[in-house]
Amino acid sequence: MNYSPLTPLDGRIAIVTGGARGIGRETVQALKDNGARVVIVDINEENGTNAAKSLEVDFLQADLTKSADVKKIADTVRSKYGRIDIAFNNAGIAVNVASENCSDEQWLQVMNINLNAVFYCCREFGKVMLEQGKGSIINTASMSGIIVNTPQPQSAYNASKAGVILLTKSLASEWAQRGIRVNAIAPGYIGTEMTKQGMSQEDWYEKWKQFTPMGRVGEPREVATAVVYLASDASSYFTGSVLTMDGGYTCW
Repeated sequence: MNYSPLTPLDGRIAIVTGGARGIGRETVQALKDNGARVVIVDINEENGTNAAKSLEVDFLQADLTKSADVKKIADTVRSKYGRIDIAFNNAGIAVNVASENCSDEQWLQVMNINLNAVFYCCREFGKVMLEQGKGSIINTASMSGIIVNTPQPQSAYNASKAGVILLTKSLASEWAQRGIRVNAIAPGYIGTEMTKQGMSQEDWYEKWKQFTPMGRVGEPREVATAVVYLASDASSYFTGSVLTMDGGYTCW
């Protein structure tokens, strides 16, 4: 699918974390189609290299739960391109386990990837943008930060995504008068590899569709277009917003 010309990004430098597959990869394509120069960041070197080659963009490997790795990414991109205009902080995981059986390790893993890493990325990429006096940060939250999903248990995931939403609003309020916009997307069930694991459980999948007014899961491209919008000047009065795309799930 070709997304151009949704809204021009005119050679802006964009970082997409978790960009090797799913929503991240589709967003890389969408940003590129609209004129951005994109850098994929992913922990999986093989997936990242293959995606970057296919999409004809740059790739940097990093463990985003390590703040030193995130700082290195920011320094490397600024050194090569001179700036960072767009940051889509998208890497994340889900663990479906009953809360009484959730181990310390499982809880911390989800929080480290879904929330701590997002903060590290906002902080380090944000520093570059603050020096420039302009930039757009988009964080991947979830409808799970707004409501509680059923029937699968996932308290750690829900809590982490709620944290992303308040982090986004907090940063937006701090940086609004310094030229930086910080927004979040809150997808519902999107047909990524992670979601398809849940879709393979028929009782879960039927419930998901039943509670979604549109009666289907979304597609990564339907999320990518929203990210491009928030990255662009078309959304110049958006900051601290959470753009929900869930087929109506949170209506009920």
